[in-house]
Amino acid sequence: MQSFRTEIENPVVEKDILELERKIHEFHNGKLDEEKFRSLRLARGVYGQRQQGVQMIRIKLPYGKVTSNQLHRICDVSDEYSTGRLHITTRQDIQIHYVDLDRTPELWAELEKDKVTLREACGNTVRNVTASETAGIDVDEPFDVSPYADALFKYFLRNPIGQEMGRKFKVSFSSSDADTGLSYMHDLGFIAKIKNGIRGFKVMLGGGLGSQPRHADVLFEFLPSEKIIPLMDGVIRVFDRYGERKSRAKARMKFLLKDIGLDGFKKLLEEEQKAVPHSTFEIDAESYPQVKVAESEIPKVDITDTEAFEKWKSTNIVPQKQKGFVAIGIKVLLGDFYTDKARLLADLIKNYAAGEIRLSLRQNILIPYVKEELVSFFYQELEKLGFVEAGYNKALDITACPGTDTCNLGIASSTGIAEELERVIKNEYPQYISNPDVAIKISGCMNACGQHNMANIGFQGMSIRTKDKLVAPALQVLLGGGNDGDGNGRFADKVVKVPSKRGPEALRLILDDFDTNGNGKSYADYYQEKGQMYFYDFLTPLSDIENLIPEAFIDWGNTEKYKKEIGIGECAGVVIDLIATLLLESQEKIDKAKEAFEAGKWAASIYHSYSSMVNSAKALLTAEKTKVNTHASIIKDFDEKFVRNGRIAISGGFEGMVLQLNKKEPSEAFAESYMEDADRFLQKVENFRKLELAHV
Repeated sequence: MQSFRTEIENPVVEKDILELERKIHEFHNGKLDEEKFRSLRLARGVYGQRQQGVQMIRIKLPYGKVTSNQLHRICDVSDEYSTGRLHITTRQDIQIHYVDLDRTPELWAELEKDKVTLREACGNTVRNVTASETAGIDVDEPFDVSPYADALFKYFLRNPIGQEMGRKFKVSFSSSDADTGLSYMHDLGFIAKIKNGIRGFKVMLGGGLGSQPRHADVLFEFLPSEKIIPLMDGVIRVFDRYGERKSRAKARMKFLLKDIGLDGFKKLLEEEQKAVPHSTFEIDAESYPQVKVAESEIPKVDITDTEAFEKWKSTNIVPQKQKGFVAIGIKVLLGDFYTDKARLLADLIKNYAAGEIRLSLRQNILIPYVKEELVSFFYQELEKLGFVEAGYNKALDITACPGTDTCNLGIASSTGIAEELERVIKNEYPQYISNPDVAIKISGCMNACGQHNMANIGFQGMSIRTKDKLVAPALQVLLGGGNDGDGNGRFADKVVKVPSKRGPEALRLILDDFDTNGNGKSYADYYQEKGQMYFYDFLTPLSDIENLIPEAFIDWGNTEKYKKEIGIGECAGVVIDLIATLLLESQEKIDKAKEAFEAGKWAASIYHSYSSMVNSAKALLTAEKTKVNTHASIIKDFDEKFVRNGRIAISGGFEGMVLQLNKKEPSEAFAESYMEDADRFLQKVENFRKLELAHV
């Protein structure tokens, strides 16, 4: 694979890719535990797929921005390593499927030629930083949040404090009080504000979806922009140390906030301030790349169906604050489009717009900086690509995760029912094609990748079992969610569970009732007025599972009888000594600490040393079958089980040694002494382990 290695200009990226290649070989040869390998590959965007032997690759695209050159590169990679299909996610990423694991390092190297990364697109890391797709053009924005989202993404990419947390960490930026970045459902959400002429953000903390959605708390009503990166640095340090690690169901920031409260979290945050390497971090928004709109003549246009054109303009043109320009929204069915069309789109925006697109949280595409006089031309060209369906960000624009198509966790088809519901709206409720008020979202399981529990009308994939023990696909119907703006949102109530094949009928009843009794209210307000039981009463008949017809046992988009199952993951092939693996990782972390130290990165070196010490302690506690749920508990329990009884001698105790981390400011002297502490501690742990094994 030498041919692709030498073409990577960035040595840090090259090392990352070569490490992935090496770990793949170790995994195949039985030298790397499956769980450890999973953690490593997920942090590099390589995700197990429902189908055995292939991977889903998630391409990390900060705040959804994709240049023309990058889109071409992604298309080339998809054609070479995948199937030519590109899937836009609800976090502004692009996923490609059916990729051979062994080819993933080569694929990554190809993407990096246009500065596109896989790093930390999955796994227990800081995930893609999302933002309003209208950032930079929003008529209501106080300023463009793109430079701030970009700076935050770059600061935390490969940052040691966020590589091995208990679970993922999600961040969003909203351009205005409309909160189109959905701050209230993120671990950290930033809403742009200006106070006394100073740029800053309202900060939301601890939101999340999943089976137990939680509304974020207001951490700051206003925080100056130079404080957002130091703040997030501290927040991640707290989450890394005190967040749950054993039970994935409780390992998100929202559960930590629920357990200790906002005041308790603020106290822990204050204790970390000495460890944070910057008290302020200025973000130079002026140096962010300036928009360059292509200079082009206005081509001749012949619109044959003027009625369709006007309908499209009424739903798919987005006002832009820059005079003389508009943005064009492309409704992408289920977020799926193909490389042949994507290449032509890349050429179109390069030659006639600003050479970039923005991917949206609703799995769509926005083309900014289209000259008003070119709208007819763009319609003509987009029509050739099949990209002029009306209803951008309207009720017809249904959001859906891949569900049982490719995801291991999918319980029922989300894409199949989404297509059917769109068909119902088009044919029976055409007035909703231009309705921006009703948002419909579908997830294939409780994890809410389709954001069903913050939708006005949501559906969650489930299963039901009849008295005869026959299993059929089902949908949990959720109603009443919505975004109220400025960090305020509502989560949908679970109303009733129905067989999947009755999903369209459920939608008909809901829309018919709203049309009859809504009286001009928003759907969210109407639901709140009527209440959960009102909807339960008229939807309950659909939940009856007596005498289901045979069709009910076949999921949408399928021809075979439904079978609830979990996809097959990779297998390590042999049993691995977990303790030895943990200690090997501890040595690797010390090696990384040394590399960072030699590069003059004191804070990074210190955190690698900290991770090594906690990991070494975890190894011995694991050997004694002690719970290792959080870093904080590991530190406490190691003192209790090894230091206080004299089994391992540490002057001042393990906690005193490890938590120098948040007692001393990052410096060359401290980084060096702390690294030496980590090295000595690992040696003590390894010697102890050898003696223990010798007496077994």
